[in-house]
Amino acid sequence: MFGKAIQIILVSLLIFTPVAYGSMDIWAFSLMELGILLIISLYTIQELFFRVSGNPAYGPPLANANAHGAIIFFGKKNISALPLILLFLFLAFILFQLIPLPSGLIKILSPKTFELRQQLSCLDLNLPPSSISILHATSSPLSLFPFATQIEFFKWFSLVGFFLLLVYGRLLDERRIRSQLILVIFLVGAGEAFYGMIEFFSGHCHILFLDVSSSMSSISGTFINPNYFAGYLLMVIPLATGYLLSRLAVQTEHFVAWRQMISSLEGKNLLIGFGIILMILGLFFSASRIGIISLLLSFSLLAILFRDLQKGKWFSQTPMLVVGLALLWAGWIGMDAIISRFFTASGDLQLRRLIWGDTYQIFKDFPLLGSGLGTFAQIFPMYRSFHIQNIVTHAENDFLQLASDTGLIGISILLILFVYLLWKAISGIRSLSPRSPQRYIGMGGLVGVLALMFQSLVERNLQVPANALPFIIIWALILKISNPVFPKKS
Repeated sequence: MFGKAIQIILVSLLIFTPVAYGSMDIWAFSLMELGILLIISLYTIQELFFRVSGNPAYGPPLANANAHGAIIFFGKKNISALPLILLFLFLAFILFQLIPLPSGLIKILSPKTFELRQQLSCLDLNLPPSSISILHATSSPLSLFPFATQIEFFKWFSLVGFFLLLVYGRLLDERRIRSQLILVIFLVGAGEAFYGMIEFFSGHCHILFLDVSSSMSSISGTFINPNYFAGYLLMVIPLATGYLLSRLAVQTEHFVAWRQMISSLEGKNLLIGFGIILMILGLFFSASRIGIISLLLSFSLLAILFRDLQKGKWFSQTPMLVVGLALLWAGWIGMDAIISRFFTASGDLQLRRLIWGDTYQIFKDFPLLGSGLGTFAQIFPMYRSFHIQNIVTHAENDFLQLASDTGLIGISILLILFVYLLWKAISGIRSLSPRSPQRYIGMGGLVGVLALMFQSLVERNLQVPANALPFIIIWALILKISNPVFPKKS
């Protein structure tokens, strides 16, 4: 009962988060957080009150199984506790940004924060700037806008807790559950692409109930921003391609000739292939330049990774065939609008460079501890060196913005975590048999994760809840596949 409830909630979240306009509004990502906490609570109840108590349906009781309750709760994990430690350190660091500290200590740890606090105090008390030196401010947090940091902390807390549960828990241990989850992610991505193309090419130009006919110039699915939509598809397309090739790999064990294999293709495989082509078309017509570049790089990498060296092949033909069919279809529809977008790239890149330069100035003023997680939109106007009509809410670079928000300490923790997970995933995938179907899924998922991170160098993607949720799920899938701990059932 608990397992079914967890699966239903997880599938609901995967559908809800992109449909709710990318879950950018506080009500949407708050519901996502509640759903994640409910999953964690149900899993904890299941493990503590059923498995550990000795319910026959969940295995032997704690006393007979193992003296260490953590092994019963988390399973025989093959991944060290380093991700757990690093993520807890990061969350503790964000909490430290929220703790009120004496003004003298803030002056030592973050002189710029102290200076801005003093200036704000003068403005509140209507005192001249010369009075700053005689002000003795009460305790205040390092974050310049604690409320914004609190919102981001709860978002990170729920996502980090969910990631740790997926990696160290038993939810993804069964191959059947992983396949079902991949299918759900694939169907949501294909549905987003199909809906976006219907709205755009029909001229209806709505995003659910919003009429965007005056501003819609490309496909965005149910996302408000086409770049967020492109980032979502960048993760899903390589994962779905790896899943398709894993299914084809099973067929090649029974059919030697390629004509024999094609003639015996299952309808499910054909539908998956069609869905992948549909998502590629959706990404093309999102007109996201970096998204299109990332996709082409992804398929080039997939063609190399999926090659069969035993047969003397230097690249796999299947990924190239899929993207080639999508390009032919896109060319038949018309790609003039997409191509014209690349001719305006220089102007957009110049604006991004200005934003990156000003964001770097924030980082220079708050080098060690940052200005506070989630405070970019509030603090950037003080550093903006150019005129723009719109409000700048993000740095057009997830990593640079994270560095300005959390300083060297925060970004270093996450960098160490990424390097470790990447090494663990690559080494685990390499240890799998070249003929293993799971190897294709692991490599496809890893390429999707790296593609999203590549796009995040010039876009905001990891901060979008609808992208962050599948991002951590795919990471967990990769780690579970590449570091198996239980015998897998076909």
